[in-house]
Amino acid sequence: MELKRVVVTGFGALTPIGNNAKEYWESLIQGKSGAAPITLFDATNFKTKFACEIKNFNPLDHFEKKEAKKMDRNTQLGLVAAREAVEHSGILNGELDKNRVGVIWGSGIGGLETFEHEVLGWANTDIPRFNPFFIPKMIADITPGHISMEYGFHGPNYTTVSACASSANALIDSKMLIQLGKADVIVCGGSEAAVTASGVGGFNAMMALSTRNDSPTTASRPFDKDRDGFVLGEGAGTIILEEYEHALKRGATIYAELKGAGMSADAYHMTAPHPEGLGAYLVMKNCLEDAGIDANEVDHINMHGTSTPLGDIAESNAISRILGDHAFDIQINSTKSMTGHLLGAAGVIEAIAALHTIIHGIVPPTINHFTDDERIDPRLNFTFNHAVEKHVDVAMSNTFGFGGHNACVLFKRI
Repeated sequence: MELKRVVVTGFGALTPIGNNAKEYWESLIQGKSGAAPITLFDATNFKTKFACEIKNFNPLDHFEKKEAKKMDRNTQLGLVAAREAVEHSGILNGELDKNRVGVIWGSGIGGLETFEHEVLGWANTDIPRFNPFFIPKMIADITPGHISMEYGFHGPNYTTVSACASSANALIDSKMLIQLGKADVIVCGGSEAAVTASGVGGFNAMMALSTRNDSPTTASRPFDKDRDGFVLGEGAGTIILEEYEHALKRGATIYAELKGAGMSADAYHMTAPHPEGLGAYLVMKNCLEDAGIDANEVDHINMHGTSTPLGDIAESNAISRILGDHAFDIQINSTKSMTGHLLGAAGVIEAIAALHTIIHGIVPPTINHFTDDERIDPRLNFTFNHAVEKHVDVAMSNTFGFGGHNACVLFKRI
C-alpha cells in the first residue's frame, strides 16, 4: 500500500505572546517574553507568583454567555485557535466531504479549572451539589467534540493524552490516519489552561517551576547555567493537515509537508529524562527514518528546552549524537524561553514556530541567555537572544512529556 502525502494548509494560535498566529510569530522574532505576575488567581502564598498567561482574552468576545459557561477555559482557548486555523485553510470555501474531516486534539490535563472549582466548592460546604456541566466541561476529550460540533466534521475524533507530548502526538496520529486514507483533512492541535492554584501548587511541590519572582521575564532561560525550572504557560494551537492531492485539487495554499514523525519512551523515570538522552535520541532517529531524511539535511530544530537543569542537558547531548558534527552547523532554539511551557499544547505551538522558519527563513531566538553551562557543548548554535535569518528546508520539533513520552515531527519545504 502506497502511503499518501500529508501537508499543512492552515494554522491558528492563541498564546501568551500573541492571540493569533501572526501576532505569535512576530513576538517570537522580537524575542518577547510572555511571563508576568499571575492574574488568574491569588498567588500571594505560592512559591511561584508568575506565569505566561494569555493577555486580553475575554471569552465573551468569542462566545455567547450561555455557551461560554458550558466550556472550561481549556476548551475555549482550543476552539478559538481551531476557528482561526479552519478559516486560514479555506477548507470551508468549496465542496467538502465532512465525513472525511476529523479532529484530533491533545491536552495533558484537560479542564483543571473546572475540576478545581467544583471540588473545592463541594469540600467547603459538605453538600454534594455539582454543576451539571462539571463532567462535560472537565474531560480532556470534550474540546475536539466541540470543534466537530461547530463545523459538522464527522471524521475521526478523539484526544491524545501524553503529558507535554500530547498535541505532538495529535499531529502524529493525524498524519498516520491521512497517510492510510482514513481522512482527507484533520484539524489537529492541543490546548491547556493549567494556570490555576492546583496547577501552580502541584508543580511547585515537584520543584519543577522557576521561583524567580523578582524577574519573571527572565525566568525561562533554557540552557543557561542558572536556570531553575520552567515557567508555566497556557494556550492553544491548531494545524490543518490535509492529504496532498486533496489540497491540490481545491487549490489550497500548501505551507510545508509533514514528512516525518517519531515516537519513543525513556522507560526511565516518572519525571526526569534519561540522563544520556536515550529517548530523545531514539525519537529523532525514528522521525528521520520515517521521513526518509538524512540527518545532514536538517536545517533547524525547535527543542523541547524547558529550562530545567536535567532536561536541557539530556536533549542537547541527544542532538549532538543524532546529528554528529552537523549539529554544530544548524540553528537550534527553545521558544519556551518566550512562551513558557504550555504543557499539552506545547507540541503544536512549537510545531507552528518550526513551520514559520520554513515559510519566513528566520529562526526565533532563545532569549534570557546570560551564562554558559559548561555541561552543554558550546559548539551548538542555540540562537541565543537574537533571531537569525536562515533558509530552512527541513525543520524538526521535539516534545517530551512526564512519564518518558517523546514525540518528534519533521516538516519539509514543498
